[in-house]
Amino acid sequence: MLTDLSLRLRIFLLFAGATTASCAVVGAALYFGYSRAANDNPSSAFLLAGILSAFGLLGVSVSIWLLFDENFAKPLQRLSAAIRTRAHADVDVSIDLEGSKYLGDLAPAAHAVTGLLTSDPEQGQALKAEETAQLAEEREHLAQLLTEIPVAIVLVSSAHKIMLYDGQAADILGQVHVPRLSASIFDYFVEEELRAAYEQLVEQRTEVAVEVKGAHSDLSFQLRLKKLRERSGYMILIDEATTSIAPEAARPLIYDFDATRHQSEEAVGQRALKDLNFVVFDTETTGLMPNKDDVVQIGAVRVVNGRIIPGEVVDQLVNPGRPIPPASTKVHGITDAMVAGAPDAVTAASDFHRFARDCVIVAHNAPFDMAFLHRYGHLSGDAWDHPILDTVLLSAIVFGADEVHTLDALCERLNIVIPEELRHTALGDAQATAEALCKLLPILVSRGFDSFEKVIEQTCKHGRLLKDMN
Repeated sequence: MLTDLSLRLRIFLLFAGATTASCAVVGAALYFGYSRAANDNPSSAFLLAGILSAFGLLGVSVSIWLLFDENFAKPLQRLSAAIRTRAHADVDVSIDLEGSKYLGDLAPAAHAVTGLLTSDPEQGQALKAEETAQLAEEREHLAQLLTEIPVAIVLVSSAHKIMLYDGQAADILGQVHVPRLSASIFDYFVEEELRAAYEQLVEQRTEVAVEVKGAHSDLSFQLRLKKLRERSGYMILIDEATTSIAPEAARPLIYDFDATRHQSEEAVGQRALKDLNFVVFDTETTGLMPNKDDVVQIGAVRVVNGRIIPGEVVDQLVNPGRPIPPASTKVHGITDAMVAGAPDAVTAASDFHRFARDCVIVAHNAPFDMAFLHRYGHLSGDAWDHPILDTVLLSAIVFGADEVHTLDALCERLNIVIPEELRHTALGDAQATAEALCKLLPILVSRGFDSFEKVIEQTCKHGRLLKDMN
């Protein structure tokens, strides 16, 4: 059997077979031309022999290419994707030994290496566990310190970007809009009023008390601003929270102290993937025609510094202003009664536009979902000009264009489980897509695609996938 032969011998036999087949084709064509030369014009007979040789050689080349592509190129591509997925996304993938049987000992060797990575917990895992424990200890210490402060807390960088907020602050900021790490604090408080208080803080370097209105709302907040000593920036204490002090367990901390690193003035294309903030979203609709149908649900999560931020989500039912077809309800489970009191599509899309501000938008088959948002944007005046990544195309870069790139297939490769009750819900699919993004990003970086511009350059090579899908 061929599988018993060495890889080098098999490749030699492949080329030997190609040479033998080519010689046989040319010989047969010459013999046919020679046999016709006795009855026809010799020059036309040999011209016919040349044409037959060309077509025969083309057939041999195509056959050899198909054999090589099916038994060598595709298995190699799958093998490299599996190794990178295991090494950089920490997914316990299995090597397809049967599909790679013609690669000699390469697949078993890769299987042995990935198995060693999985089963050797002592060196790398011990160091990782130690670092994780240290981070957990620091987080717990910080939480205990904040528990002693009977107010809601927001830490803001010198560029007025949110670096940290606690559970009480999340509730208060949420009265204006969903709280977001790395978002501008001016998305929540009137800029002129808060900036004036900040300038006073810079001059006096003492605590400044001020009443500030909520952005785009009639709410007012009593704030105290304090200058941070060890880091540039300031602390905002929101006194309204004093009436409901919760224990530490009920005050989760959401933070990203690298927020100042994300404040690059570079264009998005030149920025590193790790410095970008992402909003991953999905929609459920009345049907599959973006120019005629409407959205009935928007779900979204935020990814900052390569991790999903808990609590920073959109889970919004939408009233499409029309009956939801039973066939659509059968897919996503949303009925007319469920959306009766929900905002209309234009309002919901405008709220989501605020949530996605200054972020890269990510979706699975983004052209479909974005078509609805662009249509609503024309009515509300919102410009959906965000940079966009599509996980269909990211999957093609990592696993090859010939693979299946549905959300289910991608999640299966990355060992992501979508609970059955959350499948085909906007938030459930957005969460799964976000988990896939977090695992794909380090694989892309490992291949040298470490900036947004480089990733977009690669996705352009697979644009046909989206056209076929839609």
